[in-house]
Amino acid sequence: MRLTSFLFLTALGLGLRAAAQAPKPRTENVVLVTLDGMRWQEVFGGADSALFRQSKYYYADRQALDRAFGQATPELRRRALMPFLWGTVARQGQLYGNRPAGSLVNVTNTMRFSYPGYNEILTGAADDARIHSNDTIFNPNPTVLEFLNQQPAFRGKVAAFGSWEAFPYILNDKRSGVPVNAGMRRAPGPGLTPREQLLNELMAATPSPFGEERLDAFTAHYALEYLKRKKPRVLYVGFGDTDDFAHAGEYGAYVHSAHYTDDFIRQLWAYLQSDPQYRGKTTLLITTDHGRGAAANAQWRGHGADVPGADQIWFAALGPDTPATGEARAGQLYQNQVAATVARLLGVPYAPARPAGAPVGAVLGQK
Repeated sequence: MRLTSFLFLTALGLGLRAAAQAPKPRTENVVLVTLDGMRWQEVFGGADSALFRQSKYYYADRQALDRAFGQATPELRRRALMPFLWGTVARQGQLYGNRPAGSLVNVTNTMRFSYPGYNEILTGAADDARIHSNDTIFNPNPTVLEFLNQQPAFRGKVAAFGSWEAFPYILNDKRSGVPVNAGMRRAPGPGLTPREQLLNELMAATPSPFGEERLDAFTAHYALEYLKRKKPRVLYVGFGDTDDFAHAGEYGAYVHSAHYTDDFIRQLWAYLQSDPQYRGKTTLLITTDHGRGAAANAQWRGHGADVPGADQIWFAALGPDTPATGEARAGQLYQNQVAATVARLLGVPYAPARPAGAPVGAVLGQK
């Protein structure tokens, strides 16, 4: 036997042995959620008292929230802002991106805005040469959702919902076959639930302040109803209000939208824990497509290649394979690791044409 053949067979044997020894993930379903342009500064420090001001947008519990957001310490403010993230995810799972504490999460694309960020999250690799604008072009890069939808165990069990009208292009629904409900698209029939029918009626009669991008309340409830009716194994939900209100300079509405989006995620998780298909078998991943500028000179409103800090993001995980290590205090993660983490949690090797970032080992229980 030639030495090269011997070495190949030895390496193959070691690889098979390692695969056999690796514990099988308990995760059978994954829900990936993004909050567009949600700064790590608010996630870990709560509402910035220097920026918080009256907003023209109103909420039923507005006064109580305003008082809560003004708490004395960052720990109290962040719990008031995102109670599910801090009361459940950070206690029972993992949370990364508190930069002053030493935990870093960054994008690898140089654009530092939405389409390049979502491409990186969902494919596992930046593509600055082809994905360098927010133009609604069909993504030439297959996403991990498309990849999973091609696997026999997941075919027809992958779905996506988003507020931004660009998501059908980012996920290339025409090529991928993944159903994408985004923008002002209504839930298609037949077989719609009464709530989906009501959502369709309400959306048709509710002008969006963001043009073709709908309000997150519709995205949240469309996704929840689909989850109950279709029982997908992989669900992606992309929220957008945080980014839109920030661009408008409405800091009060920006932090309020973070608060109610946190509650939308709580409702999703509550349903997942009530259903036998999902309870104890589902991992929730939460992140953002890009960061924003610092408070100085109102740079928190924007992002992009020329905005310092716009490459700084955060990442959270909660599920049966993820040890409850809480808030990370050290280490470096990247946006391009999300796609491979999704696939590895589901026990599927992911090797796209463009080399992807490695799975986040800690989320998988690896040291």
